[in-house]
Amino acid sequence: MGSKIYVGGLPYSATEQQLSDLFAAHGSVASARIITDKFTGQSRGFGFVEMSSDAEAQAAISALNGSEMGGRTLTVNEARPQEPRSGGGGRGFGGDRSGGGKRDRW
Repeated sequence: MGSKIYVGGLPYSATEQQLSDLFAAHGSVASARIITDKFTGQSRGFGFVEMSSDAEAQAAISALNGSEMGGRTLTVNEARPQEPRSGGGGRGFGGDRSGGGKRDRW
């Protein structure tokens, strides 16, 4: 198991310091990060905590999964590696849309 932990269900008002303090009761916190919307800067309701050891991470997961913070139930588990995203963004139009300079007047 890795020492990076996913934390979901965070209150939108939660700060990274509050998240770090919550996990510090279960071991040494290397980092705590709340993910925010890149346009508004508002919390997206989840984050990641990195613990100093696997044993501390497991203890924090066991203790905090299903607990409450700010009236919301937390989902706490081992973070999975980020999956690669596809390029996407294709237009999805079929056929030739250029018109080719031909225009029917009638």
